[in-house]
Amino acid sequence: MPIHNDIPERYQVGILLFDEVEVMDFAGPFEVFSLAETVDKQKLFQVHTISPDGELISARNGLKVQPDYAIQDMPAMDILIIPGGYGAEEIIIHDPVIIKWIQTQAQQVKLLASICTGALVLAEAGLLQGLEATTHWMDLDRLQQDYPDVIVKSGVKFVDQGSIMTSAGISAGIHLALHIVSEWVNIDCARTIIKRMDIDIEM
Repeated sequence: MPIHNDIPERYQVGILLFDEVEVMDFAGPFEVFSLAETVDKQKLFQVHTISPDGELISARNGLKVQPDYAIQDMPAMDILIIPGGYGAEEIIIHDPVIIKWIQTQAQQVKLLASICTGALVLAEAGLLQGLEATTHWMDLDRLQQDYPDVIVKSGVKFVDQGSIMTSAGISAGIHLALHIVSEWVNIDCARTIIKRMDIDIEM
């Protein structure tokens, strides 16, 4: 089946960045979405990075990234991704402004997804109540204990609950992003990305 050529405009993807975000959590999905294209090389997703104030962030282990937008001036997105890391599970999870913003975005985007411990942030926002979800294996117990209304799944790369998806730890975000591409475009597009990235993932 050929990759779609009839998509009228690129899907808009926003990735929230913050100090102490886990690098692979955002860089993996960023790469996947950036490589998704039609057979005539038209990009299918446009990826934007967002931070709380639009200022430079310092990711885990010191990587500096300049986001495209602050949360207050971010344009409308189709997909919003909340990555994990220490900054998710210990910093922004306690920021009422960020939590409220995520709650608002959940009503506006078509898909809200978390990578790794970003699931804890979604749970704190009350967005995983009664849903199946996963996170990094080291934080499965915390997710279950702190948010008993979440149906925690272990031993999976990601959980798809329709308009909300969660992934397991770090590199599992690549699996989730490929799943999104296979659902929003088609599986051939996802397989082409796997080949381009030279990774060992079966789809």
